[in-house]
Amino acid sequence: MAGGKLTPRQKMINLMYLVFIAMLALNMSKEVLSAFGLMNEKFENSNNAAQMSNAQMLSSLDMKASEAGGEFATASITAHKVETITKNFYEYIAKIKTDVLIGTEVDAETGKLPYEEMDKGDNIDNLWFSPAGYSAKGKEVIATVEKYKTDMKLALGDNKKLASIIGEVESKFDLSKVKNKDGIAIDYLDYHFKGFPAVATLAKLSAWQNDVKKSETDVYNTLLGKAAVAAASYSNYQAIVVLEKNAYFPGETVKGKVVLGRYDENTKPTSFNGPGKIVNGQAVIEMTAGGVGEQDINGQFTFLEDGKNIPLKFSGNYVVVPRPNSATISADKMNVVYRGVVNPMTISFAGVASDKISASAPGLSSAGGGKYKMSPGSGNEVVINVSATLNDGSKVSDRRSFRIKGIPSPTGTIRGEMGVVKGPKSNLEIATIGAKLLDFDFEVGLTVEGFNLKIAGQPTVVVQGNRLDAKCKAVLARAGRGDQVTISEIQTKLVGAGNYMLPRTAPVIFELQ
Repeated sequence: MAGGKLTPRQKMINLMYLVFIAMLALNMSKEVLSAFGLMNEKFENSNNAAQMSNAQMLSSLDMKASEAGGEFATASITAHKVETITKNFYEYIAKIKTDVLIGTEVDAETGKLPYEEMDKGDNIDNLWFSPAGYSAKGKEVIATVEKYKTDMKLALGDNKKLASIIGEVESKFDLSKVKNKDGIAIDYLDYHFKGFPAVATLAKLSAWQNDVKKSETDVYNTLLGKAAVAAASYSNYQAIVVLEKNAYFPGETVKGKVVLGRYDENTKPTSFNGPGKIVNGQAVIEMTAGGVGEQDINGQFTFLEDGKNIPLKFSGNYVVVPRPNSATISADKMNVVYRGVVNPMTISFAGVASDKISASAPGLSSAGGGKYKMSPGSGNEVVINVSATLNDGSKVSDRRSFRIKGIPSPTGTIRGEMGVVKGPKSNLEIATIGAKLLDFDFEVGLTVEGFNLKIAGQPTVVVQGNRLDAKCKAVLARAGRGDQVTISEIQTKLVGAGNYMLPRTAPVIFELQ
């Protein structure tokens, strides 16, 4: 029993056996009986502490099982089987201890048993043994111990990490016959309990309870550690490539990282706030893509750990590029803008948001959202320069030249009609002289600043404005039915274009009826 590095518990057990030997040698002195009583107290105190510690460990295992499931849930089932087996056997031993104490009363002043008076073992001797060997009660004790061992084997199964605990239970409760000093094999209960004083039997039974509680503790510790290792196993992990963004331009540096992510259907958050839903322990993103350019993804998981909600935020981004739903077709010779009107334009870079694009040219102004207005000035050509800032901060640029053309010649009108207009003289006197642009796509406003009026055989009248004046009406008074009045040299001006006058306007004729 000596030698080697022993645990405090093993030292206590060794001391108990020494006391057994000393008791025999000293013929049951009062000091030896008191020593057994003190040893019993230590065992019982240790058992009470183990009971509370085991309850805490089982509670922790249950909490892990409810939070994470998986291996913890399996471990919790095994642990509760062991808890039931241990409780039943522990309480059975406690009942035997009450049999030992029949006829013994606790001291009213000290609250302790009278250890020095517990030198007889009649209660157990009469209850467990008979002239033929074990009594019915003795056989019950043997059967209960064997059932405890069998139940523990079934509960722990063939788990290799729990095999050592099964071996320890078998060893501590080995009921094989024991050889005495004369080499004679004696039944287990005879050797350990028959003829012993009550206080020694009480200490021995408390030691049994201590062995039972230690085995329960070992099971819980092993299951907690095994479940934690299984939950953290690399078989539950997957290497995931995480790039800084999900779209790149040719020649751009691709940056990112590779991380280990754990996909576990038993890892269930208590809540999830983000663009998607939880499926098998992972957030499956499902949303409508935003506008063209870089977009952010943000959210938060909440997990339950040790009864507390633990928030876990996440963030990322993606790049939206325009959907290729139309071809880009351009007529190389038709890059034209017209002088005197506001030319609408759309300027963009594929994959770049409009707020990161800038364009510049004489007469160019932004209307927002990639839309621009071009009002060219003098000259025959204008160059539009465009630059864009990419997501990595780098810049790209491009340029495009456009020819500047004047607005085509308009056609004169009388009361909105072109060509040869017919009507009575009175209609012409009150008519408005105007102008129209034929087959021109821009909506423009035209105003007539002046014109010439000519009737064959009469002098030409030069008019300021867009209506006939007194001189025109005097000439018109001398004209007759069938005469044609020619409105020519029409001076047409664009509304809102300052002093810019359009090219020569085609004349219009009014035939008197």
